[in-house]
Amino acid sequence: MPTPQSLTDEERATYEWQMWVPDFGESGQEKLKAASVMISRVGGVGSVVAYELAAAGVGKLVLAHAGNVKPSDLNRQLLMTHDWIGKPRIESIARRLLELNPRLEIVAVGENVSESNAADLVAQSDIVVDCAPLFPERFAMNAQAVLQNKPMVECAMYELEAHLTTLIPGRSPCLRCLFPQEPPTWTRQFPVFGAVSGTVACMAAMETIKTIAGIGDPLAGRLLKMDLRDMSFHRLNVTRRPDCPTCGHLSPDPSTDVA
Repeated sequence: MPTPQSLTDEERATYEWQMWVPDFGESGQEKLKAASVMISRVGGVGSVVAYELAAAGVGKLVLAHAGNVKPSDLNRQLLMTHDWIGKPRIESIARRLLELNPRLEIVAVGENVSESNAADLVAQSDIVVDCAPLFPERFAMNAQAVLQNKPMVECAMYELEAHLTTLIPGRSPCLRCLFPQEPPTWTRQFPVFGAVSGTVACMAAMETIKTIAGIGDPLAGRLLKMDLRDMSFHRLNVTRRPDCPTCGHLSPDPSTDVA
């Protein structure tokens, strides 16, 4: 993570209440200010992740999301607005985030992640948050996160279910360990409530804050699964695959191994 940056008086006033958290304090806030987070995509899950991180005082967001706003986005993509239908999503995203936090630096990319742009996007960040619905995007980010030794918060949802974990190269499984192949039944369109997207997104934002600030116990080596139909939550231990084509070559750090 980068060197912490001193806070202004305005920032101290804005983030005063969260700096009361005992193991966070002003030093944690300085770490957030210095940090750069990449998010892909910035839709149902990613929009809430981005909004919470902007509100928390993360200094820079690298955001990748293609296409124009559609009516069907508006039940869950909370950075999109009705008056922006037919216009680029990424412009609505940047506009809404800067309304909340004008100090925020935004790299707004009107593309979805692919093998051709993943390296550059990940290189601009200290930590990646995977909110993409399609596995080719997720695998491209995962490969670059491992290659560039960047942690990646992985979150996804379907209907009323969701999962969350934090992937740390050499310390926890990578995405390919958990999903060696793209699930053959996975599709771009699926049943979704915005409240489910927002639930896992808020938790992913907190995992990101914890990882940046070095507080709490991130979900490295553990997969949190939730079903909001009955509000059941299960935490599973997950381990690295020695034959993983993406991270199998990495030597584990015995001082920090959690799996």
